[in-house]
Amino acid sequence: MMEIEVSAEAKDKRLNRWVAITVVALSVFMGLGNIKDGNIVQNMAQAKADSVDRWGEYQATKTKLHIAETARDEMVVLAATPGAKAAAGAAIVRLDGEIAKYTREAPALAKQAQGFADRYDALNVHDDQFDASEAALSTAISMAAVAALAESFPLLFAGWAFGSFGLFLGLCGFAGWGFHPDVLSTVLG
Repeated sequence: MMEIEVSAEAKDKRLNRWVAITVVALSVFMGLGNIKDGNIVQNMAQAKADSVDRWGEYQATKTKLHIAETARDEMVVLAATPGAKAAAGAAIVRLDGEIAKYTREAPALAKQAQGFADRYDALNVHDDQFDASEAALSTAISMAAVAALAESFPLLFAGWAFGSFGLFLGLCGFAGWGFHPDVLSTVLG
């Protein structure tokens, strides 16, 4: 009878050790992932701000181009008026310079804005990876805790499966791999 109690106690300790190791390992990884994810979110915010700024510059440049073109058209009409020809001619030359400048600037600004938008999208993939990693790791830690309470190795193994998926997603985020949990993002997004 004594042997049964001792082996049952030894089994409980072994399960509890595995649960403790699981919780510590997954918690440390999740903490590191949260730091990296926080940095990614900051970079995403900066990329979004830069994109919005460039699109604003682009739109302002296009507006200035339109105004300059309209003013030039008015100057052409004025140039036909006697006495205003010289002043209108000087204004047309100045406006031609502005129109050329805005015509050159607009595509470069659009390209920069699109580059920032693309950077945001690329960072968002990794943010999604870390978010999904955190969800899977949290689930794994919860399952490990319940496995200890229920004294269930199968539940711990199920927690390890979730933990493995969470570790994989976190590694994808750290390594910059392109794997994206589209199904999770669609359901949870």
